Amino acid sequence: MAAQERELSTVESMVRMDKTTLRQEIKKRLLQMSMDDRIAKSKQICQLIIDSDMFRGASTVMTFLSLPHEMDTTPLILNAWQHGKTVAVPKVSWEQRHMIPVELNSMETGLTVEKMGLRSPTNGVPVPFEEIDLIITPGLGFDKHGNRLGRGGAFYDTFFANHKMLAARWGVGFSEQMCDEIPHDATDVPVDAVVTENEIIRCNQQ
Repeated sequence: MAAQERELSTVESMVRMDKTTLRQEIKKRLLQMSMDDRIAKSKQICQLIIDSDMFRGASTVMTFLSLPHEMDTTPLILNAWQHGKTVAVPKVSWEQRHMIPVELNSMETGLTVEKMGLRSPTNGVPVPFEEIDLIITPGLGFDKHGNRLGRGGAFYDTFFANHKMLAARWGVGFSEQMCDEIPHDATDVPVDAVVTENEIIRCNQQ
């Protein structure tokens, strides 16, 4: 048993090192993108999602409020509101290291800026996990198997592991963020599809 535990620990350490190197590489790619490219590709990603049957049929969509270098979800949020959908975004508890979905009603007021520049509603009403139909998921990198490279906090992996969660999980990112393979282990939860400016990559049948 001790030998197996040592072997598992070694594998986990290798995955962590590989992820660290990959994060540095993808961050460089993102910094090299122009603002015009980022805006144009963000609109293309949002339009692919908006045109999908999954988004059209969703009553409640969870997404995220983008950081400056990330794909901009604003067009997606505005379209969801225009079609009467409930929009939820993450509210992070840094002390307890978990996040909950809360309803977003405005992108101009009632927002607070937290660690790392993350924005979230100040007094957002919690949205029940089981009511969410589609989760638009950020990430630093993705591969075509749905493996996702986050920022190392495991917030989304923990969130996805909730037994009440029934929603489809769609990762979003620029083509620059796609990788041949993302290092992963048993604690990493894959997404069901990955959307770039070029296509929707279905990683399973959902």
